[in-house]
Amino acid sequence: MAQFINDKDATVIEAIDGLIKTSGGTLARLDGYPHIRVVLRTDWDKSRVALVSGGGSGHEPAHAGFVGQGMLTAAVCGDVFASPSVDAVLAGILAVTGPAGCLLIVKNYTGDRLNFGLAAERARAFGLKVNMVIVDDDIALPDLPQSRGVAGTLFVHKIAGAMAESGASLEDITAAAERVIRGTSSIGMSLDTCTVPGSPKEHRVGPGKAELGLGIHGEAGVQQIDYHNAEQAMAAVTSKLAAVMEPGSHVVLLNNLGGATELEMSTLANDLAKSAIGHQLQLIVGPAAMMTSLDMRGFSVSVYRLSAEDHAWLSAPCGPSAWPGCKAIKPVRVIELPDGLRPIQPIPSEHKPTAEFITRCCQILIKAEADLNALDAKSGDGDTGSTLAGAARALIGALDRLPLADHTQLFRAIGQELSQTMGGSSGVLLAIFFTAAGDAASSGLSMVAALKEGLARMQKIGGAELGDRTMVDALKPALDQLEASGLAQAAVAAREGATQTAHIRKAKAGRAAYINAEQLYGNTDPGAEAVARLFEQLAS
Repeated sequence: MAQFINDKDATVIEAIDGLIKTSGGTLARLDGYPHIRVVLRTDWDKSRVALVSGGGSGHEPAHAGFVGQGMLTAAVCGDVFASPSVDAVLAGILAVTGPAGCLLIVKNYTGDRLNFGLAAERARAFGLKVNMVIVDDDIALPDLPQSRGVAGTLFVHKIAGAMAESGASLEDITAAAERVIRGTSSIGMSLDTCTVPGSPKEHRVGPGKAELGLGIHGEAGVQQIDYHNAEQAMAAVTSKLAAVMEPGSHVVLLNNLGGATELEMSTLANDLAKSAIGHQLQLIVGPAAMMTSLDMRGFSVSVYRLSAEDHAWLSAPCGPSAWPGCKAIKPVRVIELPDGLRPIQPIPSEHKPTAEFITRCCQILIKAEADLNALDAKSGDGDTGSTLAGAARALIGALDRLPLADHTQLFRAIGQELSQTMGGSSGVLLAIFFTAAGDAASSGLSMVAALKEGLARMQKIGGAELGDRTMVDALKPALDQLEASGLAQAAVAAREGATQTAHIRKAKAGRAAYINAEQLYGNTDPGAEAVARLFEQLAS
């Protein structure tokens, strides 16, 4: 997979320099490149306890992104997924440690334990006070003698960092860090593996599967499970956490492992709040990318039982922008619509033939969802089928409150319903179409004539004409034939109009107007295809 890197061997160095150059002068690095890669605070005066962490790169923003006031004093960066050398760790310790001492915060991996541990011994030989804590928050492998350290490490960074900023002693900070480590549990899940720069991607997670309990270095998870949706994925993760959580209020950290979108992470945050452990979650850190695994399409959840003292430390201000803050989890607050925007609901009325006709139209669009999405993906954003099917499902659900016996009011009510339930420009245009048709019907026009008036209004506002490669290319000839010759000929006209759009090289309206001719040619416009299928199946 292509990546935005230059020389893979220089990636870490260039990334560190990019971080420092964009830090506004708050960060610097030690000399000794490329073997010694230490990022440190520029405002540090050695008067307080120093906090040093680090490990392999590829977890950005961890660890260098958390260097700053109220968090880490220095971060020691190794190669991608590789521990930094003893000399690099020692250089970091010596650069920031004064009489107050230094705490090393180390994740529980053999390389990190050995290299940080030996560096600590050598620093003590220089007469420095150096303590070390080992984070082992991963609960994915309960039978493992030494659990891995993962995103829960950030709780330690924040609480210890706030204490160090306040002037606490090395002994007190160490004791607090060990308490946080004992009380923190984490587990992750991913839909795919990560891509290490310069290495081929491993395709370990098959279609329809998710890996539960995988490590932050691309290590295989404890099991692969069937994946259905975000809610089910979050339930699988939180059920593991529920088994080890103590009673009481907790803070939760929702971490993006690198490849999930903001939309997905917010969806997961909602599912987390609704999960089996949701009632125990008082504060949340994230959702955000904090300790990633390169581009892994996954997330992790870390929980820690909350005390009043730790609440204060977690909420204390800090410098690094990579820390997203610690916020209270609150229910959704709903504010009433302003006056004039709350729709006036029509008086419902029953009319079985009309209800059956609307249901049939909607079912045709729902059945075509996948085909229309695939067609739209060739010339747009691949959502035409979903947009139309979603509106159709909403319309079926609204049948019992529609004025089915009064077609004039029915057109207007359908327009109102679509304006609320159908997204994008197509929703607005079809709402205009039906609302205008209702206005025309109220003046005494026949149903077909009213629909033609609705189309004219939609064209005037939307700007689409015949030949512009939109649904108008199928809908206008269909309505003309429907008035002149009936439904069968309308279906033929709709299909001819839709087919013709495949030979139009330049769209003049809609999202396809931004697509080049090569992508458009030979592909029917999905809106026109939807109209053609609707008329064809109604006529059959």
